[in-house]
Amino acid sequence: MPLDAIKAISAAEDESRQLKLLARQNARDSIEEAQRNGEEAVAKARDYAESEIATLTRATDRKATDQALELASKTANRQATLRARAERRLDAAVSLIIERIVKV
Repeated sequence: MPLDAIKAISAAEDESRQLKLLARQNARDSIEEAQRNGEEAVAKARDYAESEIATLTRATDRKATDQALELASKTANRQATLRARAERRLDAAVSLIIERIVKV
């Protein structure tokens, strides 16, 4: 085999090795970039979810507070109505008891 052919083959093999190394490095770089992009996407999704949870929690708390205030108001109104009715009945009961005692 002539020396030029051996040099050409050797050069082709060296070039092939260099291309393989470059291809491996490019593959590693692509994998690292994909991992970084994936981690960033997960972080963004987590932040969004946490923000949504906070927003929904505040809305739920406001609604629960509003409902509790409404219930307290209704309860206070009902309590006042029952108290007024009880006081009217108390007056009638006192009158009845005094009437019976006086008759005895």
